[in-house]
Amino acid sequence: MKVNKEFNTVAILIIGNEILSGKTQDTNLNFIATRCNDLGYSLKEVRVVRDDKKQIIKSLRELSKMYNNVFTTGGIGPTHDDITAECVAIAFKRKLVLNKKAHKLLIDHYKNLDIELNESRLKMAKIPTKAKLIKNSVSSAPGFKVKNVWVLAGVPKIMQAMFLEDIEPQLNKGKKIFSKSIKILKPEGDIAEFLSTLQSNYKKIDIGSYPFYTPPNIGTTIIFRGYENKSINNAIKLLCKYLTKAKIQFLE
Repeated sequence: MKVNKEFNTVAILIIGNEILSGKTQDTNLNFIATRCNDLGYSLKEVRVVRDDKKQIIKSLRELSKMYNNVFTTGGIGPTHDDITAECVAIAFKRKLVLNKKAHKLLIDHYKNLDIELNESRLKMAKIPTKAKLIKNSVSSAPGFKVKNVWVLAGVPKIMQAMFLEDIEPQLNKGKKIFSKSIKILKPEGDIAEFLSTLQSNYKKIDIGSYPFYTPPNIGTTIIFRGYENKSINNAIKLLCKYLTKAKIQFLE
C-alpha cells in the first residue's frame, strides 16, 4: 500500500447505513473539507461505509497508515448499530472500557436533564484505552482520538462543535492553500486539450474544469488550487493568453 507522505494530509471516513441508503443527506463532509482547506490541510480521500465491522476496521487501518489525520463521523451513539468505538478498539488493538471521565460527563448531563442514564446511554462512555477525549459541548457524550484518528459524532451540530471547539485549536496551521478561478463562455470540450497540456506542465497544482449551463450561456469554470501561488498565477497567465488568441470570452 502506497503511503501518502505529503504534509498535513487528511481522509474522512463517513460511517452509517442511513447515508448509503440516501435517507440522510451528509453535510459533515462539506464542513470538514472547508475547515481543512482554511487550515492548510489537504483532503485526499473520502470513504462512506456501512455499519459493518469488517469494512470499518479495514478502512480505519488503511487510512490511518496513508494520511496524517483521519476524521470519522457517525456510529458513536447509544443504539445497536453504533459500533465505531468497538471497531476503533479492534483496529488499533485496544480494549474497549468504561472511561471514567466520559462516565462522569454523562452522569452529570443526564442528571441535569432528569433522564435515566440507562445501559444504552452508558454505551457512549465506552471508549478504547489510551484514547484522548474530544469535548462535546452540545450533548456531553465525547468523541475521542486514537493515534491519528479523530472519532466524531454523526449529528452535524455535535460534530461541528467538536471540530471547532476542541480539534481545530489542536491542529497546527499548515501552508495556505490558494484557489483561483476563471469563467469562460465555452463548453469545456473546447479547451480540454489545452487544459491537459497545462496540467502536465504544472503538476504541483490542481486544475479542474466544471461546466455550467445557465441559458442562454453555456460555459466552464476553471479552478486552480495548490500551495504554490506563483505557479497558479503563471498557469492562469498562459490560459488567458490562449483564450485571447482563440477569441474565447472569459471573466477573471
